[in-house]
Amino acid sequence: MSNLDRAPVPSVCGGRGFVVAEPVRELLSPRRVRLGASTEVRRLLPNLGRRMVGAWAFVDHYGPDDIADEPGMQVPPHPHMGLQTVSWLHDGEVLHRDSTGSLRTIRPGELGLMTSGRAISHSEQSPSSHARFLHGAQLWVALPDTHRHTDPRFEHHTELPRVTAPGLSATVLLGTLDGATSPGTAYTPIVGADLALTRGADARVPLDPDFEYAVLSMSGEAHVDGVPLLPGSMLYLGCGRTELPLRAESDAGLMLLGGEPFGEELVMWWNFVGRSQEEIARAREDWMTGTRFGEVKGYDGEPLPAPELPSVPLKPRGRVR
Repeated sequence: MSNLDRAPVPSVCGGRGFVVAEPVRELLSPRRVRLGASTEVRRLLPNLGRRMVGAWAFVDHYGPDDIADEPGMQVPPHPHMGLQTVSWLHDGEVLHRDSTGSLRTIRPGELGLMTSGRAISHSEQSPSSHARFLHGAQLWVALPDTHRHTDPRFEHHTELPRVTAPGLSATVLLGTLDGATSPGTAYTPIVGADLALTRGADARVPLDPDFEYAVLSMSGEAHVDGVPLLPGSMLYLGCGRTELPLRAESDAGLMLLGGEPFGEELVMWWNFVGRSQEEIARAREDWMTGTRFGEVKGYDGEPLPAPELPSVPLKPRGRVR
């Protein structure tokens, strides 16, 4: 998914200086952003208070939206660099096209994982014939310097490992949770898992004390480490935890995001992750001149133009504001 903000603010992310090295309960409120005529997202990362969780650098939650009489998601071809996109659905379908020639329909419970590497472009659409509801999350994972110039690729995994406990079923999207490892390619120590809780569940999820974590609420009513979490909000949990207590007041859906704190400082602007403002400016020029990012064939429409770069120089601000 693209960041469709027409005036995106560049920021420096990453670095270990602002990692919370102990358990905390920091509630992150979303910023609402329009994606086309019928889709509104709740943006949790980057946030005014926190920009990364491990290598997770961007989190959008959308829906559930009734799109029975709407076109649904319609995101024209746009570029990415230096990151992976993770597409995850609870309801609906998303048709993915990209400049490597991939054409896949992503459905609930399936992992759509796109590694941009040095450069890729893609589009995302609700199919012309689609389900009534659209509900999901779009996330970005920053690539470390050793892998950020890798070849672009797209992975579609329809079978993912699960971890179960009474009242809890956890699907592992990326990385490893409680010994279960996703088939998706990961370039840093990381975990992403979808947690489905039944009403009345009282469960504990094992964690790595060296990771920092956050939990995104997708649906229902749940308490995360004693904190009530409403859909569309996210709770940052810091590091130093060996387990996470969860309690469900109703059937509930959560996403657990975590990873080893990302040690490199990143410049993130629009749909690019780089290491300097000059690198971002070159990427924008390459996209606007039709070089490097390839062509998304089969999409009926024009690609998304890049916003203008800001006139002020980038000011490093670290992982938190």
